[in-house]
Amino acid sequence: MLSTPVITAVVSVIGLAGVLVWRVREGRSAVTLKKIVMPPLGMATGFCMFIVPQSRVPWDWGLAAFLIGAIVFAYPLLLTSDLHLKDGVIMMKRSSAFFAVIIVLALVRYLARGYFDHYLSLMQTGAIFYLLAFGMILRWRLKLYLAYRALTAGPALAAPPAPEEARAGE
Repeated sequence: MLSTPVITAVVSVIGLAGVLVWRVREGRSAVTLKKIVMPPLGMATGFCMFIVPQSRVPWDWGLAAFLIGAIVFAYPLLLTSDLHLKDGVIMMKRSSAFFAVIIVLALVRYLARGYFDHYLSLMQTGAIFYLLAFGMILRWRLKLYLAYRALTAGPALAAPPAPEEARAGE
């Protein structure tokens, strides 16, 4: 497999740009249960990589990567994003630090990858970072799911009356 620092850097920057564009677009539309649940479910298909023996890592390494993602790397995302009601729909509320957090996490991942490439194969490094990212995304989306459920459980999300109903009540 051909891998140079330049190719890795270019692909990382393209991936980061894609994530940032996706987050901007996602932040402009109402949040639904499907939008919260689908990313971790779609990402879960990545576990198929472990079918290939070259991608496998020891269980304790995989568990450590998952827990570091869920505890350490998810924390900034948990602090910088939340759900709120706006005009009767649920919207994502992000602090101005959200994009800085995404960029810093991508930078940490890129720099750490260079370190791990000395000790692991390219496929094992990818597997470790996949588990780290999955832990991070799973915990973050779980928090959003619980916030969504709390907002939809209350009467405040009742649909506003249709214009015809509002005029009939006058």
